[in-house]
Amino acid sequence: MEYVDAGISGAKERRPELDRLLADAHRRTFDLVVVWRFDRFARSVSHLLRALETFSSLGIEFVSLSEQVDTSTPAGKLVFTVLGAVAELERCLIAERVRAGIRNARAKGKRLGRPRSGVDTAEINRLRAQGASWRAVGAALGVSAATALSASGKGRLEIPRRREAVSE
Repeated sequence: MEYVDAGISGAKERRPELDRLLADAHRRTFDLVVVWRFDRFARSVSHLLRALETFSSLGIEFVSLSEQVDTSTPAGKLVFTVLGAVAELERCLIAERVRAGIRNARAKGKRLGRPRSGVDTAEINRLRAQGASWRAVGAALGVSAATALSASGKGRLEIPRRREAVSE
């Protein structure tokens, strides 16, 4: 059986024939995947390793002809393990850079997170004093009822539960 994604960038993680290959792997249609080169199969190490982990868990061997890697052999398993270690290092370095960037932004006084809604609390109080429901207040201000309540500082919005019919 042959799976070829013609005219589709290999950089994309989701490709029709690759998706079909993985679906057939889960159905155990085959027990060996042979590729010409790793980079023809997956463009990123993490994508390659996820696919190889999937194949391994399903008992499917993976062979790359150009790189001469065969996961059914001890040497192939060694290469696979080294690739896994490199991918883990890559993930850790990315996470470390993100944390350092966040620390740097905070040190510079940058405000992180979602911007505040900017809802006028005086308007909320005025509408509530007129007897408007939280839903009506939110609609009048262009926000959700929960956002209006949160901005008012009153706490959480209580959603009434349906009353269950009592059978006699």
